[in-house]
Amino acid sequence: MKWFVRIILIIVLLTLATGFVLKAVDHDKAELVIGIGVLIFALVLMPSFIYQRYRTRKLEDYLLDKEKMNQIIENLKDNGL
Repeated sequence: MKWFVRIILIIVLLTLATGFVLKAVDHDKAELVIGIGVLIFALVLMPSFIYQRYRTRKLEDYLLDKEKMNQIIENLKDNGL
């Protein structure tokens, strides 16, 4: 999965660079190439990167439930806030 993300990143960077070079020489398809690069970034690279980074994490660590809320309130009271 790590290699997949790296390969897609290289493809996106090359696509964007190609698009900007084409735009500098006033090519008709420059905006299309840049748009394809942005779409690949948004629809393929970002979701796969997020999945790769957070697949081993526990979602419960990031959720705020009643127990954690009470613990936060107790810590605030102990600190005088």
